[in-house]
Amino acid sequence: MDEETNVESTSSLCNLINLSAGQSPLSNGETTPLKFHPFEPFSTCSWREIGISPWLIKQLEEFNLRKPTPVQTNCIPKILEGSDVLGCAKTGTGKTLAFALPILQQLAIDPFGIFALILTPTRELALQIGDQFAAFGRQLKLQSCVVIGGRHQMAQAQELSRRPHVLIATPGRLADHIESDPSGIARLLKTIRFLVLDEADRMLDGQYATQLKVIFDALPTKRQTLLFSATLTSALNRLHEVSVRKPYFFEEKDTIKTVDKLEQRFVLCPRNVKDAYLVYVVKEFYLRRDDTSILVFAKTCRECQALALMFKQLGFEVGSLHSEILQSVRAASLAKFRAGRIQVLICTDVASRGLDIPHVDLVVNHNVPRCPKAYVHRVGRSARAGRFGAAVSFVTQYDVVLLKAIEGAIGKKMDELKVNHKEVALYAGKVLATKREAEIRLERRGFGERREIWKRKELAMEGLEEDEIERRIEAWKSGPARRRREEEAGETNGTAGDWNKRLKTARNSRNSDLAKEE
Repeated sequence: MDEETNVESTSSLCNLINLSAGQSPLSNGETTPLKFHPFEPFSTCSWREIGISPWLIKQLEEFNLRKPTPVQTNCIPKILEGSDVLGCAKTGTGKTLAFALPILQQLAIDPFGIFALILTPTRELALQIGDQFAAFGRQLKLQSCVVIGGRHQMAQAQELSRRPHVLIATPGRLADHIESDPSGIARLLKTIRFLVLDEADRMLDGQYATQLKVIFDALPTKRQTLLFSATLTSALNRLHEVSVRKPYFFEEKDTIKTVDKLEQRFVLCPRNVKDAYLVYVVKEFYLRRDDTSILVFAKTCRECQALALMFKQLGFEVGSLHSEILQSVRAASLAKFRAGRIQVLICTDVASRGLDIPHVDLVVNHNVPRCPKAYVHRVGRSARAGRFGAAVSFVTQYDVVLLKAIEGAIGKKMDELKVNHKEVALYAGKVLATKREAEIRLERRGFGERREIWKRKELAMEGLEEDEIERRIEAWKSGPARRRREEEAGETNGTAGDWNKRLKTARNSRNSDLAKEE
């Protein structure tokens, strides 16, 4: 996409979310640079000093929340003043309360429904936000409604008809409701005072454009718009630059940095036996104590489910969290992990952002993320709220460049985690055979059929002929399968000695780079 198209796209986006896109007031046509609002690492303000009402302060103290965080200190007063806000701060810094508290405080003055709409990209995050509104809004007898996929649409429509004060939704399901009942559901949204986009960088990256247009067209133009994100992307940056009605902008410094109390290591291993190394590391950590908690990130839904089946077959109590399983199963896995009933949760990036999982001792990256920001979001699940934590990434001979990019972004060099290769070799055969059995079981179950149904529906809505739909479905299905075949073929080439030579070359290359930097 060229620069001109980018500008047009962002301008349209501004118009949709009511930030009034247009030419910057500078006479030379340049855009106004972002104005950064500095903050202290630890807020010295009290809740009362930033305008929070006594009844809310009492509830905050019941949850042992004595002082606001920087994002709350900077954004809450501006929201209470009536300003639009764009806030960027690291995961775990209290962004949800930064918009929930002023919304509840304003709702207490003039309660009516639907007062606020909060849009978020994932179901789990929507449920979590709903829980926080319920907890802090109980004195108001708050009525809230969570509208997400995986639940009965008719029951949700009935809840919406009762006009809850706060509506938390994922874009796809809410757009479905509006399109199925434009005169009913859409009319209920005309009263909202607040629109919140949580994880705004993901919401505005283009994948939800169609659904967001349906939703925004149903909203009133007179409202406050609040955008919160863990990272400042080019889309958000451009959005601020072309907005005539400038939102208050706050960005926490070093949003791409990892916390100091997080110990970060990597394991260098051949790709064809990576799963054996994964089991070794998880087992070693798993046996340290009974209450340890381990979050394993996998690249795809299929890989996530295959790893979960493999670990279960090997005797581990694990749960899985990805978009290809039922919502009830996803919720149950997350609840068990939070409660400590299972010690290992295997997930995709659906769990890397926003979700409040209080205690994660170890984050494991089964694959090295291609984007350093994705790495930061993943490992940010550990070492939260001042606790110590650890992260381990499995690096193959093909991932050394990705590791260097991550180290450059976070400003830290990671140490290699030494493992007992002989011990790994003892059960590598069993692990790899179990993993292959898991993959065969997924094939027999027709894993991924739900996604194919959604894809067909999406193509049909574009008005394509049946033959064209079939052609595109086949192309869509053959891509991942072809990549898997190529990877499997690549892994069979070369002897064990060849693999050791390649790893030695990768290690020497990394050591050479470190020596040059010193």
